Amino acid sequence: MGTAIAKQDRIGARVPHEVYETLCRAAELTGATVNQFLVQSALKEAQAVIEREQLIRLSSRDWNWLLELMENPAKPNATLQAAIGRYQEARRDDAGTSFNWEP
Repeated sequence: MGTAIAKQDRIGARVPHEVYETLCRAAELTGATVNQFLVQSALKEAQAVIEREQLIRLSSRDWNWLLELMENPAKPNATLQAAIGRYQEARRDDAGTSFNWEP
């Protein structure tokens, strides 16, 4: 039985000499090669960006407020009631068409 080889891709960048020197020094201080240092640093930053864009952080106070709203939602006001009516009417009018209202 053979072992699977992970696919690897190449990333390259041209940088000013001063930037290269800084990266080399930082890599040396961490005991990594420049390539290892770049990949580790870029991966850490990429994960931070993804987390920042995909997670919503709430304080305890705001979390409790949100839970309260979900457990005890406000009664629909006249504007929302009118919007619900328009939505239901549009769904009836589009019955039998190729448009799909369901997600």
